[in-house]
Amino acid sequence: MADNTDDLVASKTEGFRIGEKKTISEYTQLDANDESLNRWKASLGLNAGEPIGDPSDPRKCIIKSLTLQVEGRSDVVVDLSGAGAVEHLKEKPFTIKEGATFRIKVAFEVHHEVLSGLKYLQVVRRKGIRVSKDEEMLGSYAPNTTEKRLYEKQFHPEEAPSGMLARGSYNAVSKFIDDDDHTHLMFEWSFVIAKDW
Repeated sequence: MADNTDDLVASKTEGFRIGEKKTISEYTQLDANDESLNRWKASLGLNAGEPIGDPSDPRKCIIKSLTLQVEGRSDVVVDLSGAGAVEHLKEKPFTIKEGATFRIKVAFEVHHEVLSGLKYLQVVRRKGIRVSKDEEMLGSYAPNTTEKRLYEKQFHPEEAPSGMLARGSYNAVSKFIDDDDHTHLMFEWSFVIAKDW
């Protein structure tokens, strides 16, 4: 994988410090009589259903799939849960029509503890030169349960570049990282900007 360490650093909010980590049980017991806090805990999905995380799997966030969505076209879904799926992404480029508006959707699971400040970082290069760097805040999430088995998040729409100079192959490196600077998934992929689909 290309060395993109400096490019894939998440931005920091000045003055923001991560608070003390709590277990799900501690969050559940936290100010049990506080009505507004109970509504907040319910909005996170705490106290709803049984945890689905495998205790023998230490992963806190599991990215299940990425989907390329273009209005008027069938979604292109990349299943990331299979063996070797991430490693083959670079070899199977997406084709995007120049000037088309598209968006990415991610599906993921959270296990064991509250995931704080999940972000998606992406650096795109063409012929070795960086052409864009994007960061998308996905938010904070409680562990998935039998009541809420999967999270899905759509990214902001993007417009593919257009014109003869924009057409061609691009390489990207993407990373899912949280407020603790823990990388949950990092992978290389590629796409082609073409005159037509």
